[in-house]
Amino acid sequence: MAAAAARSLLAAGRAGGGRRCRARTLPAAAAGAAPYCTVARQQRRPPPDMRSYLWSRYREAKRVTKELVPSIMSNMLNPDAIFSNNEMSLSDIEIYGFDYDYTLVFYSKHLHTLIFNAARDLLINEHRYPAEIRKYDYDPNFAIRGLHYDVHRALLMKIDAFHYIQLGTVYRGLSVVPDEEVIAMYDGSHVPLEQMSDFYGKSSQGNTMKQFMDIFSLPEMTLLSCVNEYFLKNNIDYEPVHLYKDVKDSIRDVHIKGIMYRAIEADIEKYICYAEQTRAVLAKLADHGKKMFLITNSPSSFVDKGMKFIVGKDWRDLFDVVIVQADKPNFFNDKRRPFRKVNERGVLLWDKIHKLQKGQIYKQGNLYEFLKLTGWRGSKVLYFGDHIYSDLADLTLKHGWRTGAIIPELRSEIKIMNTEKYIQTMTWLQTLTGLLEHMQVHRDPDSQMILEEWKKERKEMREMNRNFFNAQFGSLFRTDENPTYFLRRLSRFADIYMASLSCLLNYEPDYTFYPRRTPLQHELPGWSDQLCTGTFRIPFLQETVQIK
Repeated sequence: MAAAAARSLLAAGRAGGGRRCRARTLPAAAAGAAPYCTVARQQRRPPPDMRSYLWSRYREAKRVTKELVPSIMSNMLNPDAIFSNNEMSLSDIEIYGFDYDYTLVFYSKHLHTLIFNAARDLLINEHRYPAEIRKYDYDPNFAIRGLHYDVHRALLMKIDAFHYIQLGTVYRGLSVVPDEEVIAMYDGSHVPLEQMSDFYGKSSQGNTMKQFMDIFSLPEMTLLSCVNEYFLKNNIDYEPVHLYKDVKDSIRDVHIKGIMYRAIEADIEKYICYAEQTRAVLAKLADHGKKMFLITNSPSSFVDKGMKFIVGKDWRDLFDVVIVQADKPNFFNDKRRPFRKVNERGVLLWDKIHKLQKGQIYKQGNLYEFLKLTGWRGSKVLYFGDHIYSDLADLTLKHGWRTGAIIPELRSEIKIMNTEKYIQTMTWLQTLTGLLEHMQVHRDPDSQMILEEWKKERKEMREMNRNFFNAQFGSLFRTDENPTYFLRRLSRFADIYMASLSCLLNYEPDYTFYPRRTPLQHELPGWSDQLCTGTFRIPFLQETVQIK
């Protein structure tokens, strides 16, 4: 009971924000007492020595928190679990679809270094950037996925689900921008809707923000920051919009000109990770009579060599339909482009396609023609991909398919969340936040001085919490108070999400995924009252208000 209660308290604390007022009812609520947050505004009769009183509450809270940690640690999260945003039964799924990159196949750390170096050289050789930028190397620990980039101000930042910038995570080049400067530039920390990225995360039609959602975008963010850093350090005047476009084009050319594909094919063991059990997942689905298809933006020969490496020479026998160079997300919206068959030598044929045949590879096409030729419609189809916009958004919004997001970062974040240091820090952070919330009614100078000390400690702990994940930007899923914009989109467009497809091996083919009931803010008081019974008691929740 204590472990479950503690986990619920942590979840409630993580979901909470500083802009709310908890309507906690007093013990006499059944008799018509006013909610806590209404009464809390009234003056309570302070104890004679407020310093002693507040610090005694602090010490008691810390003691209880310390006792709580072992029970929380006995209820660890499973990094190989599948998490549900929407109830879904696998017994209803007859057809499984997959993206290729970072879904069926995972890449080693060497790939991002390759992309960074190749794009950096293109900037120098084709866009005439200073050769001195070659001194910058790829740093895999600098950026995280889901960040926003202000194209006109050349700022990389983390934004939450409510369009608020997380202060302390705004970077100009490789240096953090002071909070005061950020607030002055944006007239606060909120980014208006018209300035945010468009539906697919792009900066277009007046949107000044670009959101980087693709795992392949990690080298792009780092390269942008490095070149910005070079210009700033050398006092070189430059146009940020041009820099953004040049870096974007260079990253694109690494893919389009085949630089990345040729390097991987030439040394496939260096770049492709074999350990994700892709064949075992596909074989399990095939054994249970499931149909499978592949839709990827990658070229035919590249996919063929990769699949032969991780699955085997007979990989096509497992798939009912294979589509390459699909140009997602346009594939899901453009009704004009017909399919073309690709023969064994990679040559495009001119035959009209009347049926998508098993064992064949097709290029381009569109989803509407795909649905017409296969008849695979609605909620009996489950499609997996790593890009929340390009892979999943249109499918769930326009076509009613079920969707599964592959989030490789999830496994490492959960492992961090399971450490004793993280649990100690988060449990005490939430308890301290509760103390501040409930003790703020004491307005005397001594009390306010102590509360300021607690606020300073809380700020330091938030920075410590961010550093658990990434020293610059923290967790992929959470800002200090709220879910990230990335998580907001993940929750909207993915029915389920997991670290890799291998997680499917832990579940039977008729398993039903149930989303956890997360208490809404106005539901928290009742839950908290129930949690604070028995041996699981948080001191600040027991505070009673004495009304004059």
